[in-house]
Order: sequence, then structure tokens, then C-alpha cells
Amino acid sequence: MKPTFSRRSTLKTMLGGTAALSATLSLTEAFAASDAALGTTLKGKINHSVCRWCYSKVSLEDLCREGKAMGLQSIELLGPDEWPTLAKYGLTCALPNGAGMGIAKGFNDPTLHDALVESYENLFPKLVAAGYNTVICFSGNRNGMDDEVGLQNAAKGLKRLMASAEKHKVTMIMELLNSKVNHPDYMCDTSNWGVELCKQVGSERFKLLYDIYHMQIMEGDVIATIKKNHSYYGHYHTGGVPGRGEIDDSQELYYPAIMKAIADTGFKGFVAQEFVPKRPDVLASLRQGVQICDIA
Repeated sequence: MKPTFSRRSTLKTMLGGTAALSATLSLTEAFAASDAALGTTLKGKINHSVCRWCYSKVSLEDLCREGKAMGLQSIELLGPDEWPTLAKYGLTCALPNGAGMGIAKGFNDPTLHDALVESYENLFPKLVAAGYNTVICFSGNRNGMDDEVGLQNAAKGLKRLMASAEKHKVTMIMELLNSKVNHPDYMCDTSNWGVELCKQVGSERFKLLYDIYHMQIMEGDVIATIKKNHSYYGHYHTGGVPGRGEIDDSQELYYPAIMKAIADTGFKGFVAQEFVPKRPDVLASLRQGVQICDIA
């Protein structure tokens, strides 16, 4: 019969062995130490990532080290200068930063197509060299443009990149964002618009980022939408609604059921935590988020 060890008893032993250690370690540091000693083993149905920008108060080195200990496989929305730090800790970047002009300026504006195409074509070889196969992109804001016109414009611009994306085996992933609270006037703000864009682009190298937080605000019906449109989704983000805080029972979404729906579609990509922690111990909030999404 194998002896059993609880996380609590192991942590108690570790901290109890050295009074100075127990006096100086924060709870997050203590759990990270116990994670390293025990080896965090997640259930494996979800590939876990986190968006770097939500943890700006934590150095990238610390986020890599402690994220790795809690079971993260990726830290994302990072550029080429930051990728070597991920490699140092055996982490990937599940969704690197794009080569565009930010969220408000994107593929719905044909005057930007030449610059966007050039910048993404320059980025593709760097992604391949780093071992990455995705990159984020955006529709841009409406600025008075009709959605149908924007759809045609975006499809035209993205089609110019598909041959290169297919050659490099890089998937461009456009994020669905809410235009009610966080990104007023953003065009790719519903699943219907994004899915139609995917159909018009007509390549497996173009997908959508289904941001659960944003789409709960815009359209709700999260699980049914995932089941219906999962073939068009190449990535997922989390976030508590309302307020984009922790994804626990302080908000309205039940993430274990959402994660099960994602896993049941056969999705093999990444789910990234993109909530902004409201509590002082931000890494404890991140660990909680990973555990909530770690379904059996």
C-alpha cells in the first residue's frame, strides 16, 4: 500500500523544518515551493495558459517559475524579445503577439492591408524559428463602417496572407471582443460575424479566439455557442463576468461546465486565463483559476 501525502501536510513539513523559511515565505511562495517538491500533475483534458498582461506586477521570470510549478504550459501575448525567457522554463507561447497596429486598427480597413500583410509575413519565420504556430490578429474598429463592408474588407486582407500562413504552418487567430464595456466600436464583436469571416477566408489557417468573458457580455449562451461553432475556434480565454475578475463563485459563469463543453468538442489547443485578479495575492488567484479549469 502506497503511503499518502496531503499537500497541507507536505507544506507543513517543509515550512516547519526551518523557522526562518516560514517567517519569510508568503502563502503563494509556500505553495509554489510545495508545488515544486510534489510536482503539480493536472488532469490533462485542458492545456493551460495565461495572458501576461494580467500579471504586470509580477516579473516575467517569477510568472514563468511559479506558473510552471502550478501546471501552466504557456504564457501568452508576448513578443520575440520575451520568448527566450519562456524557453528557459520549458514553456511555450500559445498565442504570441501579432504584428499589427493594436486592437483598434485591423483588417477591416483596406488602407492598412499592405502594412499588415508585410508585418505578418515578416513575423511568420520568427514564429516558426521559436517553435510557435499561432499568432493573434484583430478586425479593427468600425469607425462608421458597415459590418458587411468590414467583413468583405477583412476577408480580402486576410486572404492575402493565407498562402504564407499555410506555407509556414501558422494559424492566424482573430479575437472576439465585446464592444459594450471594454472595446467600444470593435467590429469582430459577435460569433456570427467572426464565423462568417472564417467561411469567407476559407482556410484552416484562420480561426477565432473565443473569449468567454467578452462573448458572455455580447451574446451569452456560451456552451451552446461553443458546441455549434467549435470548428472555427482556435483558442479560448477566460474571465469573470461581470468585472473580469477571478473565475470562481464570485461571478456568474460556471467554468467547470464550460471547460467540459470545450473538451467534449475534441479541442486540443489552449485555454488561457485572462482575468484581472482583484485580490492582493495575484498568483494564488491564478492557481485557483487553473484548478477550476482542470476538469476530469
